[in-house]
Amino acid sequence: MSNGDRLPFTSALVTGASGFIGSALARRLVRMGVTVTGVATRPREGLDPDLQWSFGDLADAGYVKRLLEPDPPEVIFHLASYVTGGRDRDIVLPAFHSNLTSTVNLLTFARQPECRRIILTGSLEEPEGEAPVPSSPYAAAKWAGSGYARMFHALYGTPVVTARLFMVYGPDQKDLNKLIPYVIRSFLAGETPRLSSGVREVDWIYVDDVVDGYLALAASGEALEGRSVDIGSGRLVTIRDVVEEINDLMQPGIRLHWGSLQDRPLERICVADITTASRHLGWRPKTPLRIGLEQTIEWYRNHG
Repeated sequence: MSNGDRLPFTSALVTGASGFIGSALARRLVRMGVTVTGVATRPREGLDPDLQWSFGDLADAGYVKRLLEPDPPEVIFHLASYVTGGRDRDIVLPAFHSNLTSTVNLLTFARQPECRRIILTGSLEEPEGEAPVPSSPYAAAKWAGSGYARMFHALYGTPVVTARLFMVYGPDQKDLNKLIPYVIRSFLAGETPRLSSGVREVDWIYVDDVVDGYLALAASGEALEGRSVDIGSGRLVTIRDVVEEINDLMQPGIRLHWGSLQDRPLERICVADITTASRHLGWRPKTPLRIGLEQTIEWYRNHG
């Protein structure tokens, strides 16, 4: 969806609007004439001045009630999240409160018919199958959030859709420990990145394509409500191949050493099924991996 297209709403709430995907989405919405309220935990430097900002904890039901009830937005994009693939026990409660409690609060206090669409953010880490077992506290919370979305739609008619994101990358990624910004920055610094075996296959999707997916979901009819929609490339590429591609594009003259980090247990190999997004939304990813990597590398070259 391009900047010249018209959206069927004029106001939106974006949680996590200071984050990687949230900030890209909020910028696009503003360019398309939407009044955007961004939610962040606290004031900080560098927040987009084109947004109206609200600061608070979405796990606090009182805050969410105050946020939504006086002047409810037409569309809620819920991207705020405690994002970590770690398996440590001390991650359980932060993931629960930040990823699940916040989601239930938003679903509870979003008022219809003023709020015409709620778009939650799911994850490729959500388990599937007959006896699904989440691989991390993050995956468990995201999985439960998708379950609550289905329940709210079935019981209360809540107009909620879950965008199940795959491995998003691109310019201005905030978590510099993520593979692609980490490797790019290591090469720019003349350092050898520490890498796992690199054999894991991943579905990589460029951030601009993800924003297109969110906007298409926001503008869609009722057919997808209560459902999860995969937003990914529909193809698997190994970590090793992605790093080799970055190496080929940057030519840093650094020899790669594989296996200096252990592979994480219970890593999921999962590819997006983009049939639903293509059929109902007319959405397909536009950015080939090499082009996306080129644009990402250029951004980090220019921004340090």
